[in-house]
Amino acid sequence: MLTLRGHHLICLHFFRGEGYAPEFITHLGLILKKAEAGEPIDVFSGADDVCTVCPYLKGGICFYNEEAERDIRQMDIKALKLLELTAGAIVQWPDIRKKIPSLYRRWSEEFCLSCNWRQACEKNASFRQLAHEKTLRRF
Repeated sequence: MLTLRGHHLICLHFFRGEGYAPEFITHLGLILKKAEAGEPIDVFSGADDVCTVCPYLKGGICFYNEEAERDIRQMDIKALKLLELTAGAIVQWPDIRKKIPSLYRRWSEEFCLSCNWRQACEKNASFRQLAHEKTLRRF
């Protein structure tokens, strides 16, 4: 069973295989393969399967920057609220994927605009399509 924290349940939908260290890219690819193949996902609170190879993870805490752990936990809380999930739930990737279009606008306005990895996501066709639809809905 995979373990994925709140924001990874959203952000991994836009992963395109770049923007990170090669070891991390390979690791994310394997996680996505397992999720897409139907491996159940345990909705987790804290460092998850994605985090295990992150160079900023020390003792289960993210040290990307001074506010990282606090900011990530806030993202996780918001993600779970938008996905209508709680930690400990067991989910399937296709069920999460179905929810992404309806929550994308709120998620992107709060988190994507200031994200350090936005450029990598912008190369993902799904991300671009949702961003385009969001722009059209403004008019």
